[in-house]
Amino acid sequence: MSKSAIVLLSGGLDSTTVLALAVSAGYRPYALSFRYGQRHSIELDAARRVAAAYDVKRHVVADIDLRAFGGSALTSDVEVPKHDSAADLTDEGVPITYVPARNTIFLSFALAYAETVEASDIFIGVNALDYSGYPDCRPEYIAAFENMANLATRAGINGARTTIRTPLISMSKAEIIRTGLDLGVDYSMTWSCYDPADESTVCGQVPAACGRCDSCLLRLKGFSEAGTEDPVSYLAD
Repeated sequence: MSKSAIVLLSGGLDSTTVLALAVSAGYRPYALSFRYGQRHSIELDAARRVAAAYDVKRHVVADIDLRAFGGSALTSDVEVPKHDSAADLTDEGVPITYVPARNTIFLSFALAYAETVEASDIFIGVNALDYSGYPDCRPEYIAAFENMANLATRAGINGARTTIRTPLISMSKAEIIRTGLDLGVDYSMTWSCYDPADESTVCGQVPAACGRCDSCLLRLKGFSEAGTEDPVSYLAD
């Protein structure tokens, strides 16, 4: 009998690959996405497509408004930084696209969800190589949260240990893409862009990614290094 697992699903490349990995490992996935005040809802549309494609047991989209705090280009009116190439990205400091405490908030919701469906595993697509300097993507953070999770829940004190699974944490973006392609992931379903242009469409339906934000550049670099083309359309196209 398959085990239940919560998969944090943003609709992006990494979380979709994680969902595919969980399914391939025999887990029965429950997906969790967030409408948290981000700049656009395109990623949630992608998350719904991905969840449907993988026939998840249940897909919850939780509403929380992190715009109440701001502090990030993704949850305020601060402009999303743009660059001409991935070579322009630096690892100096935490970028303005970091959303304060986002993974802590998301994992806390996932922990509550896990208790209600009696899942002992939570999958999250954090990455410590191509992670844009986000502090809540580091292995030591994940280990600390897992320790807290097993102190803070009824399941934990009753001996049902919760494991935070991070299968991508030591992979490059190219390795993640190759892994997903080996699993048959259709990356055209996914969305990574932080700042799609208003009214920009391809074939009158699908928004075009900007191609210049940190997330787009890391994604494009990954596809290039993986030796394949990104199926998502970009403004430069």
